[in-house]
Order: sequence, then C-alpha cells, then structure tokens
Amino acid sequence: MPRSVNHVASHARRKKIMKMAKGYFTTRSTVYTVAKNAVEKGLGYAYRDRKVKKRHFRSLWITRINAAARTEGMSYSLFINKVSNAGIAINRKVLADLAMNHPEVFSAVVKKVK
Repeated sequence: MPRSVNHVASHARRKKIMKMAKGYFTTRSTVYTVAKNAVEKGLGYAYRDRKVKKRHFRSLWITRINAAARTEGMSYSLFINKVSNAGIAINRKVLADLAMNHPEVFSAVVKKVK
C-alpha cells in the first residue's frame, strides 16, 4: 500500500507561516524554516508585550498624576493615600486623564481630599 501524505494540510500550514512572515527582511520572509523561527519568536514577543503594555500605561498614569499633584503642592503617594481615605472611587486612568485634559476638575479633587 502506498504511503499517504496530506500535502494539502502541510502546504496550508507552511503558507500560513509565510503569510505571517511577510514584511520580514531577507530569508526571514522567503525561507520557510527561518521564517518559522522568526514568526514563533515574534508571537512570543507579542504575547509578552501585551502584558508589559499594561505596566507601561500604569506607569504613565502615575507619572502624570504625580506631576499634577505636585503643582497642587502634594506628592503622588500622599495624594493617592488621601483619595483612598476620602472614599473617592476614581482609578489612576481617570485621574491621569483629568490631570491632563481637565486640570480644573483635578484641582477640585485635590481640594476635596486636602
């Protein structure tokens, strides 16, 4: 009995990898084995950096809140402590947005917690 090989599936699998490698330089976009390694590495970075992105944004919000709080004469840690003690349920994302786009509202929040 002859050997059965599913060329349709294996070709589709290779085609999928080559499509994902489109735009890579030199052999990374043309040679399957090199492209496969490059795509796997890229997908690993993509997975990792979806998590890292959240950390970066939180860091950015904290920096913005700190800058705005210092213009009001208060440090970031003191401000966050007073906000939580006052029972104001505003997260850092919203506070950073207020600090950047609506400084008068942010000043009102600072006056409320002082």
